[in-house]
Amino acid sequence: MAADVHKKKSWEVPNGSLAPGDGQHTERSESPTPGLAQGTEPGAGQEGAMFVHTRSYEDLTSPEDGAAAARSPEERRGEPAEQSSMEQISKDFSELSTQLTGMALDLDEEMRAGKEGKLEPSPQITRCDSVLSGKEEEDVTMDAWRSHRKHVFVLSEAGKPVYSRYGSEEALSSTMGVMMALVSFLEAEKNAIRSIHADGYKVVFVRRSPLVLVAVARTRQSEQEIAHELLYIYYQILSLLTWTQLNHIFQQKQNYDLRRLLAGSERITDNLLDLMAHDPSFLMGAVRCLPLAASVRDAVSSSLQQAKAKSLVFSILLSGNQLVSLVRKKDQFLHPIDLHLLFNLISSSSSFREGEAWTPICLPKFNSSGFFHAHISYLEQEMDLCLLLVSTDREDFFTVSDCKRRFQERLRRRGVQHALHEALRTPFYSVAQVGIPDLRHFIYKSKSSGLFTSPEIEAPYMQEEEKERLLGLYQYLHSRAHNSSRPLKNIYFTGPRENLLAWVTNAFELYVCYSPLGTKAGAINAVNKLMKWIRKEEDRLFILTPQTY
Repeated sequence: MAADVHKKKSWEVPNGSLAPGDGQHTERSESPTPGLAQGTEPGAGQEGAMFVHTRSYEDLTSPEDGAAAARSPEERRGEPAEQSSMEQISKDFSELSTQLTGMALDLDEEMRAGKEGKLEPSPQITRCDSVLSGKEEEDVTMDAWRSHRKHVFVLSEAGKPVYSRYGSEEALSSTMGVMMALVSFLEAEKNAIRSIHADGYKVVFVRRSPLVLVAVARTRQSEQEIAHELLYIYYQILSLLTWTQLNHIFQQKQNYDLRRLLAGSERITDNLLDLMAHDPSFLMGAVRCLPLAASVRDAVSSSLQQAKAKSLVFSILLSGNQLVSLVRKKDQFLHPIDLHLLFNLISSSSSFREGEAWTPICLPKFNSSGFFHAHISYLEQEMDLCLLLVSTDREDFFTVSDCKRRFQERLRRRGVQHALHEALRTPFYSVAQVGIPDLRHFIYKSKSSGLFTSPEIEAPYMQEEEKERLLGLYQYLHSRAHNSSRPLKNIYFTGPRENLLAWVTNAFELYVCYSPLGTKAGAINAVNKLMKWIRKEEDRLFILTPQTY
């Protein structure tokens, strides 16, 4: 078994160089429009950061597990700050090539009802436990199996099946064998296969020795975005085993059946794939905060900070898939991917509501070689507030459990429980609060803080199919903005059902959905108002003053 993190010095290698240095956020603009350099955008933390800093979406999928993704404040200061203004964006949109709106790129038409492009929720399969697969054995020869819009397979380099999204691994063993043979054949020719495009399908391969992950999709996602999802699956497996243990197993026996170790965890991977299909957190590579008054959030964070123990590295309070507060050990920074994996673990099981859980967990983007131990519990059964206390000491359960008791006691003394109850009643805000008539929805991400915000999805996207269609539109814009060969900073799309705008800078990303009756000039003016509103509400929508032990 892999050694625990507290027994290894590698976890103590400081990530402090990844944090913004003192004074990075001191020059904050009062208005969001003049000079939006990274660190001054709406939502940027004023007193340090909670997460490892990444330059962009591309860094989240770097082949070295993020080692080259982050840069020190000194490196960032040496770069020219990108200045963004409404005058500049207006000019950029005016000069933007019309190919996005005039050359058969009508996204609504591309996504019209049809075999290849239809956006509809996949049938949910009722699953029952079995010895290895943990799910109902869907007949892989039937049309219902083929009709799924995305299949995910995980296999070992020896061709042994590890996981399949639909159907049993045994029935798909020959299919996985063919996939591995194709990968091996090309590698023998000193080539690496990344994807196959045919008949409206994308077959995307990600190799992370000793595993190979494959997705077969007929969605509007780019190859890069599909590979990003496969990496999440890989990190999910590492979170259960650690990279050290995984490699040791296959060094001892190359044809080992990994399903024996992962038996019972399939629901966690299934849940992760479901989340990625509906939650923009994964697309944005960022974390969304529960809207909360700054005074209440500060009281919660202060209470977490004071209820500490020597072995604690992270104290995290969350509601659903939204962050309420995070307190970290000084010089230790969490990666958004690791936090997403923790969110997924909690949402995968209702048993955490029954009491206090103590479970080993690897945070692969922090340290893939060892386990932390996480104390997981809900503050009250009727409140959707889950507390995660991440410790380096596997023998420290009772000490960490006492931290929860002290945290709850401090919340009572500060009298913030009623305010938390009220916030949980309305976990999302309405887009109507922005006060822009044609605005339907938006996603805004602050790159320096690793946080994003978006309102509740409302009419006309009430049906599940319409919500998926809207997310598909954002995925399309995101893939164009982050295209590896021709990235676009500004996109304006017009369609019969809605107009959309994307604006990507070094400091932030913004994706906006409007009524189809609006104009481009009106959309640009609305962005100005929206950014000012986000600036005005940022202390409620973001964590601006993160705490440390």
